[in-house]
Amino acid sequence: MDFLSDKRFLGSIHSYERQLAKILALLLAVVIGFATVELVLQSGVKIVQWQTDWFDGSLIKLLDRLLLIFIALEVLQNVTAYLRDQVVQIELVLLTALTAVARKVIVLPPGTENKAPLMGSFGLIVVGLAAAYWLIRQAGQSGNRAHDTSTNPSA
Repeated sequence: MDFLSDKRFLGSIHSYERQLAKILALLLAVVIGFATVELVLQSGVKIVQWQTDWFDGSLIKLLDRLLLIFIALEVLQNVTAYLRDQVVQIELVLLTALTAVARKVIVLPPGTENKAPLMGSFGLIVVGLAAAYWLIRQAGQSGNRAHDTSTNPSA
C-alpha cells in the first residue's frame, strides 16, 4: 500500500496541478496570440477605411479589446509565476483585478455616470482592492525588514 502513502499521494497531486497549469498556460498563450492578431487585423481594416468614425464607439471597443488582452497577459503571468515559485502571488492577482475593474470603468457606456449605485460599487471595489494590495505590500516590506535585521544584527 505504498502508493497510498501521504508523501506519494501529495506528490502525485502536486504533479497533476503543475501539468494542468502548463496546459492552461499554453492554451491561454494561444488564445492571446489569436486575439492579438484579430485586433491588429480589425484595427488595420478600420485605419485603411478613411470613412471610419472612431467616435461612434469604435475607439472604446478598441480600448476594451486591448485592455482585455493586457488582462489575459497578466493572468498568464500569474500562471507562470505559480509554476515558477509554487505559490499564488497575491500581489499579481490583486493587480490583475485592479486592471480588470479599471477596464470596466474606462469602457463604461455614456450615461452610466448617472447610475449612482453602479459608480459607488466600482468605487468600493477599487478602494477594497487597493487596500488589500497596500496591506500585502506592507506585510511584505515588514517581513523583509524583520528578515534583514535577523540576518544582519548591525542593521
